[in-house]
Amino acid sequence: MSSVTAQYNGHKEQQTFKSQAPRWRRILHNATVIIAMLALLAVPFWLLVVTAGKTQAEALKLDMSLPDKWMLLENFATVIKDGKMVAALFGSIAVTVPAVLIAILFGSMASWILARRTTKPMAFLYALGISGLILPPAVVTVMMLLKMIGLSGTALGMICVYVGIYLSTVIFFVTGFIRTIPPSLEESMRVDGAKPARIFFTLILPLLSPTIATATILLILYIWNDVFYALFILSGKMSTLPLNLYNVASAGLYLNNWHLIFAYIILMSLPLLIIFAAAQRKIISGITGGAVK
Repeated sequence: MSSVTAQYNGHKEQQTFKSQAPRWRRILHNATVIIAMLALLAVPFWLLVVTAGKTQAEALKLDMSLPDKWMLLENFATVIKDGKMVAALFGSIAVTVPAVLIAILFGSMASWILARRTTKPMAFLYALGISGLILPPAVVTVMMLLKMIGLSGTALGMICVYVGIYLSTVIFFVTGFIRTIPPSLEESMRVDGAKPARIFFTLILPLLSPTIATATILLILYIWNDVFYALFILSGKMSTLPLNLYNVASAGLYLNNWHLIFAYIILMSLPLLIIFAAAQRKIISGITGGAVK
């Protein structure tokens, strides 16, 4: 009897081990993937930080070794003083903030109309509105137009260009989210005598906060790091942070000075890292609530 019981218990333990084996394989697989992703993210960040803390001679090696003496703060001071970062910072703010606000406001208004009116002309306008996601703007034509109206090389001209380029991104994100909002909420306000402007600003806009947060972060990332359009539109009459880095590197100030270049990149990226860390939850909720639906 004892042998039968032992045999039964052994068989039961074997089945339990087999049932738990796939679970442990999944856990091991997930842990391996997470470690690999962290390594891929950590290696470039480590190289960026250690190179920014080295001297010029050490930075020329472009390896991942620690510096003999940390010069990170000194390199930051050199970049801010000699690289004219303060003026470039105000230039980036003067262009980024108005462009993002205007694109979000007018894009949300357009999305509300496009989401509620389901006629064929509106479907065509929606397709035309999001076509900017895949169709690149004609830079030469835009430059000629801005010169004709006297906005070439100005912050206002750069703002208009960014609004025209990234309005499609806002329409794409916001329209999908508005379609999930029940129209009955708007109808009840219309019965009470509310005008369209009041309905939009008191009902629709507050409900769009997760998606608007996502679109805002994306637009800030695009505009803050842009150097291509700024190079052609501003034409050296105004400077932004990435354009200033391109100009000083081309002029030879940062020639072979990789420690200064990496220090500049860290300072330029700090505002974006702070914004992203503060709004990462809203970004995820906005993507799943708007674009996916």
